[in-house]
Amino acid sequence: MTGLSTILIVVGLFLAGGVYSFKKQKMPTGVIVLLGLSSLMCLVAGVLRIQGIWE
Repeated sequence: MTGLSTILIVVGLFLAGGVYSFKKQKMPTGVIVLLGLSSLMCLVAGVLRIQGIWE
């Protein structure tokens, strides 16, 4: 299932870009933290699926 892994990584990078953008716009810290955690979870899930640890 490398397709799903790729999608998870792309979404994670997209959310990471959102964190950067929100930080520059001085958005509320809670929103930035929530978006950062979402990004991290997507990236970790994608990498674990590529490595075959989590299927």
